[in-house]
Amino acid sequence: MTLAPLLAAILAVTGSGLAEPPVIAEPLAPQRLAGEPLDPAREARVQALAKVLRCPVCQGLSIADSPSSMARAQLEKVRELVREGKTDQEIFAYFEARYGEFALLEPKAQGINLLAWVGPMALLLFGFFVILSQVRRRGSAVSPAQGGPPAAAPPAEDEYLRQVRSEIER
Repeated sequence: MTLAPLLAAILAVTGSGLAEPPVIAEPLAPQRLAGEPLDPAREARVQALAKVLRCPVCQGLSIADSPSSMARAQLEKVRELVREGKTDQEIFAYFEARYGEFALLEPKAQGINLLAWVGPMALLLFGFFVILSQVRRRGSAVSPAQGGPPAAAPPAEDEYLRQVRSEIER
């Protein structure tokens, strides 16, 4: 009996959110600040920069592709930096200083990240050389049909094996 008021209170608190329709993220058009609108060339630059900056809350999405509010704020920051006349490297440095190298969708090809760039190619080359050496080794072995040494005669039957067979035949 004491659970009924508790359940009613929980339903009253959480039930109010059930009647509202869910919010669906729709593709957002480029937002403009109250300041000057960006010309098409600078907006294209903003979108190109946003394609290589990672959304910090989404898994593997750029801030251009992410529907999150944080990505929208970062996209607006990119617009602001472009308005200020910052170069691409300065914009990347701004985001790296705040979010670390994780802010970039592609790691820089230096230091330990060099493994991510060189490692797959090195593994492919290693695999190619292993396969090539196996093919050469098998190709160098001459089969008896091609005039190689005659095959050795089968070994004499083992005494133990002969006894086992005679027992089985009984």
